[in-house]
Amino acid sequence: MTDVLVPGARDVRGTLEEPDSEPEAVVVACPPHPQHGGSRSDGRLVAVSEALCEAGVACLRFDYGPWDDGDGEREDVRNAIRWADDRYDRVGVFGYSFGASQALLAAGDVDRPLLGIASLAPTASLGTGDDGSEDDLDAVAALSTLEAPTLILYGERDTTVDWEPVVDRARERGDETVALPADHFFLGTREEIARSVGEFFGRLLAEP
Repeated sequence: MTDVLVPGARDVRGTLEEPDSEPEAVVVACPPHPQHGGSRSDGRLVAVSEALCEAGVACLRFDYGPWDDGDGEREDVRNAIRWADDRYDRVGVFGYSFGASQALLAAGDVDRPLLGIASLAPTASLGTGDDGSEDDLDAVAALSTLEAPTLILYGERDTTVDWEPVVDRARERGDETVALPADHFFLGTREEIARSVGEFFGRLLAEP
């Protein structure tokens, strides 16, 4: 593990985990809501990171900077993607809950190429953006713009976030979706989550 400082206007720190071999691919992992205890040490992110390393892919888990109503956090994701793209040949992004929506939002307009996006329990919208627009933090609209392969995972008993519109749009687009027998916290399903995400990025990012 390596501690990382992601350049940008905000103080964003992360943990980089790499497999024993020298990887050419990395996944940026976005944590859940920071005001609800979300951080780079989230168990779902850690499980995915371990699965990625087993697949030969590095993982950068990071903490957002100071709370900024979703807009600053989206820029944190963009900056983490830029940091990753400067150092690796192939980049993907993954997020859980708030981070799942942020992964979709950032992937929709970041100025760097992404080869895959995986989103666990995204909510349809994070609210209005700093310009007051209802659509500025609309994860469904962001999903509609993505060109890279996309995986959406969701809990069938999840009543915490409004995931249905995201899953419906993903199915309309022909994106891969995975239903899990769980609520928003995914107890007892972390191995399945890690396996699904690890295999998804392994196909897209790992050495042929």
